[in-house]
Amino acid sequence: MKPNRAGTTENISVSMPAELVSELRSRTGRRGLSGYITEAVRHQLAMDGLAEIVASHEEEHGTLTEQEVEAARRELFGDENAGGMERGAA
Repeated sequence: MKPNRAGTTENISVSMPAELVSELRSRTGRRGLSGYITEAVRHQLAMDGLAEIVASHEEEHGTLTEQEVEAARRELFGDENAGGMERGAA
């Protein structure tokens, strides 16, 4: 195991469309593929967690207003990025 990895790892098998795998390998090389996919999964899990938080909040308090969403964007990303972010972009 490489010293820069935290914790233990487990080998898994994942099926993906061949063109996607080809594009990934062209960006990462064979050795960078696992790290790239690991970070993509971490990011997606974080986004899923945020979606769950929003859904829970909206269930209790109603749909977030555009003003609340913009305030959250400013807090997360700063004033200069708040208005320019597209919905769904992370």
